[in-house]
Amino acid sequence: MVEYSNKPSRAPAPPIASRNCDDPRIDYKETTYLQKFVTPQAQMLSRKRTGFCTQCQRQLKEAIKRARHMALMPFVS
Repeated sequence: MVEYSNKPSRAPAPPIASRNCDDPRIDYKETTYLQKFVTPQAQMLSRKRTGFCTQCQRQLKEAIKRARHMALMPFVS
């Protein structure tokens, strides 16, 4: 027997920012821009949530890691 819940389904959240791949590389020194793609617990958001293509998401990941290593962004909040 299949049970259905009465919870309303939530629509998925829209992507934060879509980026044209012709733009220059993501800079690790732009911490205010990078903060948009990090949760309050300092976790990086998924590609589905950011709206980036695979290559841009990799650039974002490297930029966040570099900013953390240079102490421009925290590892944890």
